[in-house]
Amino acid sequence: MKILTLNCGSSSLKYKLFEMETNNVLAKGQADRIGLTNALFSHNLQGREVFQNERRLADHLEAVRALLSFLTNKEQNILKDINEIAGVGHRVVHGGEHFHQSVVVNQAVREILEATKKLAPLHNPPNLMGIDVCTELMVSVPQVAVFDTAFHQTLPPRAFIYAIPYRYYADDHVRRYGFHGISHRYVASRAAKILRGKIDNPRIITCHLGNGSSLCAVAQGQSRDTSMGFTPLSGVVMGTRSGDIDPTVVSFIAEKEQYSLTEVMDVLNRQSGVLGISGVSPDFRDLEKEAAQGHERARLALDVFAYSVARGVASLIPAIDGLDALAFTAGIGENSPKMRRRICSFLAWLGVVLNEDTNSENTGEREISARESKITVLVVPTDEEKIIAQETMEVLQQDKRAEKNRF
Repeated sequence: MKILTLNCGSSSLKYKLFEMETNNVLAKGQADRIGLTNALFSHNLQGREVFQNERRLADHLEAVRALLSFLTNKEQNILKDINEIAGVGHRVVHGGEHFHQSVVVNQAVREILEATKKLAPLHNPPNLMGIDVCTELMVSVPQVAVFDTAFHQTLPPRAFIYAIPYRYYADDHVRRYGFHGISHRYVASRAAKILRGKIDNPRIITCHLGNGSSLCAVAQGQSRDTSMGFTPLSGVVMGTRSGDIDPTVVSFIAEKEQYSLTEVMDVLNRQSGVLGISGVSPDFRDLEKEAAQGHERARLALDVFAYSVARGVASLIPAIDGLDALAFTAGIGENSPKMRRRICSFLAWLGVVLNEDTNSENTGEREISARESKITVLVVPTDEEKIIAQETMEVLQQDKRAEKNRF
């Protein structure tokens, strides 16, 4: 069974094509700058060199059409026909309270997804666009929505209810939802396997640190609390997002700048975070470079981010009655020894001690805590696409079994 996974951003498309029986990735790649300038579409094929093609892609329809054309190109010899693909799994950021698990997309599901666009305005619209484009171009291939929010549906009410009039939850479903659930689920599962034999049923806090960042407290394999909330704007400081702030800041900025609410939210989503503090970049590699050259605001941005993450970790410990392991993942979490060191220095009071040799290595999944550390610290490269592919296969198999039982 071949499964294609798609992750559509506002101007990007990432994909992987899996052969599920052998667990092989036949092809993977991404297109950036869709609709902006000439897009660079890169493809990494199993056992072959990376193939890159720079071309104009006006929208996601053209991007997916280009992808399918590439996958069925006789010279590449990947697919003979589109219908070899048994299903397409789409990452969908926000499923609201409607979806506790992945689902095959039908008209009813699509209407609910349309209604949830306002809950994640930066993410859900391009996610839904990817589903629509594939539905148009792959008429006979089922589309499956895999939700970032689904993993967090195990949060208890004390963790997801906001202290505002209850009618906003009862009538409008305003609550903490949490995000990056696909990544947190994968990393927590891998961390538990690494710790097996050393700690049974470990209490883990997973740290998904990238341009968007979130933390998740996991016990018994379930999400018990998480840093992001109603939308992906809240929680720790991020690349361009403010994270948690006093809500009064919103009205202050609106009054001072004579901004509409939409304009203020744009400031908090796109102009804040480490970009807003530093005035340099949302890219932590740029900040590290500038900080090393004496740029004080770049150094401050890195310090604020590290402290924000450490404070977030500490605040989640009550949700799981202690802490056995800390797992770093995603772009910053996997690739920045300096940031891991900064964060863990704020957690020394917990008994966190890093092994500087293993922390400085770039060798994938590994333990980076010292022998005397009271908390095990891990680096676990995330694989959201693998989870999406597995979920897609399972949903399609369940759907087939349900269809047989009807007859």
